[in-house]
Amino acid sequence: MAFWKPGSKKPEASLPLSAEVDREGPGDSGGRLVVFNRNENLALQAQRERLPIFKTRDAILHLVETRATTVLVGQTGCGKTTQVPQYLVEAGWTAGGRLVACTQPRRVAAMTVASRVADEMGVTLGAEVGYAVRFENVSTPGVTRVRFCTDGVLLRELMEDPLLSRYSVVMVDEAHERSLATDLLLGLLKKVQRRRPDLRIIIASATIQAEEFAAFFDTRHLEPKPASEASSVNAPSREPGIVSVEGRAHTVLIHYLEKPVPDYVKAAVGAAIDVHRAEGPGDVLVFLTGEEEIEAAVSMLQEEAEDNSRRLLGGGAGTNPAGGPERFTVHPLYAGLSPAQQMEAFRPAPRYTRKIVVASNVAETSVTIEGVVYVVDCCFVKQKAYDPTRGMESLLTAEASRASANQRAGRAGRVRPGKAYRLCTEKAFRDLPETAPPEMIRSDLAATVLQLKALGIDNIMNFEWLSPPPAANMIKALELLYALQAIDDDARLTKPLGMHLAELPLEPQLGKALLVSGELGCVEEMLTVSAYLQVQTLWVSPRGRQKRLDECRDRFAVAEGDAVTALNIHTAWCGGRARSFADKNMLSHRALVRASDIRAQLARHVRRVGLVVSSAGKDSAPVRRAMTAGFFANAAALAPHGGGAEGSAFRSVRGGATLFIHPGSVLFRARPAMVVYAAAVRTGREYMRDVTAIDPEWLSELAPHFYAMTQRSGNERPADAAAVF
Repeated sequence: MAFWKPGSKKPEASLPLSAEVDREGPGDSGGRLVVFNRNENLALQAQRERLPIFKTRDAILHLVETRATTVLVGQTGCGKTTQVPQYLVEAGWTAGGRLVACTQPRRVAAMTVASRVADEMGVTLGAEVGYAVRFENVSTPGVTRVRFCTDGVLLRELMEDPLLSRYSVVMVDEAHERSLATDLLLGLLKKVQRRRPDLRIIIASATIQAEEFAAFFDTRHLEPKPASEASSVNAPSREPGIVSVEGRAHTVLIHYLEKPVPDYVKAAVGAAIDVHRAEGPGDVLVFLTGEEEIEAAVSMLQEEAEDNSRRLLGGGAGTNPAGGPERFTVHPLYAGLSPAQQMEAFRPAPRYTRKIVVASNVAETSVTIEGVVYVVDCCFVKQKAYDPTRGMESLLTAEASRASANQRAGRAGRVRPGKAYRLCTEKAFRDLPETAPPEMIRSDLAATVLQLKALGIDNIMNFEWLSPPPAANMIKALELLYALQAIDDDARLTKPLGMHLAELPLEPQLGKALLVSGELGCVEEMLTVSAYLQVQTLWVSPRGRQKRLDECRDRFAVAEGDAVTALNIHTAWCGGRARSFADKNMLSHRALVRASDIRAQLARHVRRVGLVVSSAGKDSAPVRRAMTAGFFANAAALAPHGGGAEGSAFRSVRGGATLFIHPGSVLFRARPAMVVYAAAVRTGREYMRDVTAIDPEWLSELAPHFYAMTQRSGNERPADAAAVF
């Protein structure tokens, strides 16, 4: 089979549009894989040919050649993420210096998949195969041909190159997750295709949503708007093609509970221990919902591992009937961990030792942890839900969807036949929703609307969404952007403030705080604060050392709040940047290095927008004023008699909601009169995160269009801020 390369004449022979192309045997040499590093990499090539997707290679490439959009449906473990980009390279889609992009919803997936593909192609990561995630770009211009990136990175690239002129094919992987960035990217790619008929789009999904994606990209009823006459030559069909990859690499046997359990965390730990004691060789992957549950499970499993080691040293029994390893190690895996800690979960276990990884849904898609044979699934997930009336996100523990559970089970069948243990009854599993609700309908849309405005899409209400967001969320986003003065009375992006906000890779409120710091003379300090707010946690997880962690935090804590505390940490660390300093103070060295790298990148951004770098020295007031200028909508006043063992209660200035300072804040036990916060999250209570103490008078001074100062009798404070917007 001869495949026609981009720009060349279409071959006369055609391939029937079938879901699979069967191979008879060695005599069928059509469409054979190019073998890279034949002598050194033969084992990897053999693995590639055994993947289920190898049978559909010809069908996939033919659809990409003849259709503008291809929808690829394949079960977890079929090889779609790692193999399709390589097939595109082999078929010539990177000829002439063009690139293939493959987007992932999570940064960990983009990094690990890029590393795997580079190994299979026998090239150095960052050369022909690279990746780009937020604030990290491991690729080489002019050399990289396959670029794995997060959806958000490609969205930002659209702002600089609206037609994605460097790319011949964009593959949107794990589209079934329906993240906010994925849905926005799909809508924009549909618009780009009308201007660039030669751009091919592949939508890869592990669930049966093919018809929905195909219907969205079916543009036969629309007239194309080519950017040039040349782009319409050999234009592909605008009717999307669908190809299904049957089967996964290995079978997975599913087990269910006979009756429900009251505590799924303890049940998951018990199931993992039972697997270790009764099953043969192979690592265990346990799915829980978030950091708190994962750390609790890791702690319980580590105690069991220590008891097991003592029994073995004492001559006790340690083997199991199936001949499994005697010892096991435990590793957490969730987004809040540093990259170094995350990579520990991917390293092979020592000889004669089983590895148990306790993970959030970060390990659900695209990421392959080599050696996993057994999966324990709690069948729950933490979902973000945004309340536009309160301007607050809630993290709710909800039932996982059947699609999500199938994804998790698929992790057990990547390298050999495996088993999945679902901590629910079979009847309860059938009652689970088929898919999770799209993130688009349960998210704050301020940053999304700002991006659309920056791309010249002013009429966002008529933007083509795969799932239209709620009107209340959209109105709240426009309201906030108007309050930030990023859009004008006609809802158009303001210049230069709105344009500069869109250019910064930060949330709009934090971006406003950084831009205002130029007028307040504290750009250096706000660069540090902005960078540190991008790191999920600076502190090493205590795991039983909470008292020492509190002591270390107190060394840097100040009454002005978390922003100034971050400045103290950065100043102390920059004195030597030694790992010993981080270890001594229970700080993550990798997190400090990452924050420093982000700061350097933000510094280049602010220079580009013309901000004059300045410093306020030891005066913290300008920094707190800058935070007020950005987060004025997130102001809260201390509630009368609001103190308690669980922290002081505050009332939101706008809306009157009762809020509490998060236990992770240095102000948790403090009682400042007024604060602003970077985010409010509802878990057990409504918590404020990244809190800064401010003077109430700053609100009306820095945001007079939003606040007015009113005198209130009987109040111990001379004046109080009232929202007027």
